[in-house]
Amino acid sequence: MRLLFDQNVSHRVLRFLSSGFSQCSTVKDENLTNFNDKKIWDFAKHNSFTIVTLDSDFNDLNSLFGHPPKIIWLRARNLRTELIAKALIVQETEIKDLLIKITVFT
Repeated sequence: MRLLFDQNVSHRVLRFLSSGFSQCSTVKDENLTNFNDKKIWDFAKHNSFTIVTLDSDFNDLNSLFGHPPKIIWLRARNLRTELIAKALIVQETEIKDLLIKITVFT
């Protein structure tokens, strides 16, 4: 699973993820820090990433342009990085299933 963590999610999240998330990256690691959301969107689209974010901006882009890329919008604020990772790990199978289903139907 290829997730790209937006700059509003700490780049340290990768330290806490399991091996099922080995193809993930961050905006920081991809040298996209401080790029506008559309540039990050385009990067994710052209590199087959699903964007993981804490803000609604990518949801708005999804409404305008559709997908890909797919978006995982984390709607819980003020979570520690470890808790974000733990939530994703707990839902790993469901996330994979959802991303596969979305791909099949597009």
